[in-house]
Amino acid sequence: MATRLNLRELKKQRTRNSLLRSALELFTSQGFDRTTVDEIAEACEVSQRTFFRYFANKEEAAFAVQEMVESRFVAALRERPLRESPFEALRHTVLGTWEALSRSVEEVIPVELHMRTYQLIESTPTLLAAHLRRSTELEEEIARVIAEREGLDVDVDPRPRVAVAAFSGVMRMTGRLWGAGEDASVESIRALTESHLDHLEPSLGEHWRHDRG
Repeated sequence: MATRLNLRELKKQRTRNSLLRSALELFTSQGFDRTTVDEIAEACEVSQRTFFRYFANKEEAAFAVQEMVESRFVAALRERPLRESPFEALRHTVLGTWEALSRSVEEVIPVELHMRTYQLIESTPTLLAAHLRRSTELEEEIARVIAEREGLDVDVDPRPRVAVAAFSGVMRMTGRLWGAGEDASVESIRALTESHLDHLEPSLGEHWRHDRG
């Protein structure tokens, strides 16, 4: 009985992965708005009803892998040593996430397809709006994790939200720079992220103007 259930779950996972890969391939090749659910289902030789068993809509499919990566980021952040400062914990977590990205994403789709999807999200107004909304929700979750690590009340002490807002701003900027470039590799966005994070901590910790006494 257990084996039968395992085989059933494996078949479901394969169907979901197939639908997801077909959806992202179509989104990145012909555009998100121009792609229909019928086209995605047809590419996998399943019905439209089957698609909706796994995804509520096209947007959910577009963000499925990103949601997985974000969930793993938050989980990894919770596991960082408490001796690390908030900035150190965030930095080590995000760089570690990029290093593990190829392994986790490859379980579902090719990494190259995930990176193309990221670029698609940045260049598609409907997806970008959803991305910004999701980013706000993620920032709040991360701020609460940081506050918990530091023994702070996030609704009283503003520092966790301020730190996460600054950190997220760097992440969005590097994402835009990477999306506008020609190198769509994981190594490229990781290098951009690392180089920009190198400037964040000293920039926040020192005066920017040189005429202060």
